[in-house]
Amino acid sequence: MNILEQIIADKRVEIEGRKAARSLEQLRAQLSTVGRQPGFVEALRAAPMGLIAEVKRKSPSAGLIRDPFDPAEIAKDYEANGASAISCLMDEKYFGGGAADFSSVRNAVGLPMLYKEFVVDPWQIIHAKTMGASAVLLIVGALSDEELAFFIKEIQTMELQPLVEVHDREEMRRAIDAGSDCIGINNRNLKTFATTLETTFELAAMAPEGCTLVSESGIKTPENVVRLKEAGAHAILVGESLLREASPGRAAAHLMGLA
Repeated sequence: MNILEQIIADKRVEIEGRKAARSLEQLRAQLSTVGRQPGFVEALRAAPMGLIAEVKRKSPSAGLIRDPFDPAEIAKDYEANGASAISCLMDEKYFGGGAADFSSVRNAVGLPMLYKEFVVDPWQIIHAKTMGASAVLLIVGALSDEELAFFIKEIQTMELQPLVEVHDREEMRRAIDAGSDCIGINNRNLKTFATTLETTFELAAMAPEGCTLVSESGIKTPENVVRLKEAGAHAILVGESLLREASPGRAAAHLMGLA
């Protein structure tokens, strides 16, 4: 079993526990109190190159990334330095994230937020809406074609934006066939955690006209950003390289300086 398969197996068990504690019906009852959040794609497209800045405590590949870790302060730093949106990790076991981090960020900033999670159940989509998300991540490599199409529709029904993540040509074709209009190209192989920007350079050319492209992972220099923009990316998602700096926000501003 590779890393992604292990995470997904654990996630299915976790979500069954969460559903037992808080049913889908209980979550749906909260929807009437949820205000409309800012548009995710609109925010990314409003800049010459959009930046989804990530709030992440740790990862399986990097270990502990930042300590002490204050998600609200990090997010405010990002917002003050021009980030377009915030990605917040929901997985606790492998990434040290969760609902408490998401809520603290949501209360601290006005930017659109990405519910960065391994989605395996509709419960998570309703949860994302109640938390104040603008977008929800879907990982093609973790879903069947039927699940992918169903989750895209569910997310859109909630007036949220699906960010459909791919890593290879087959996954890119599956995302396109499912009607994805916002595709994240993950430069990191979630099965091995090997990372190369060549993944974006290879797959960007396959994107249909009008699709918003996000390049994710392994982006470390302003020159990387320029090359990705030239390849057709409309935005980037960056976390680790920013979070290791004293001021993640100033690091973000520097990273985007040539874009």
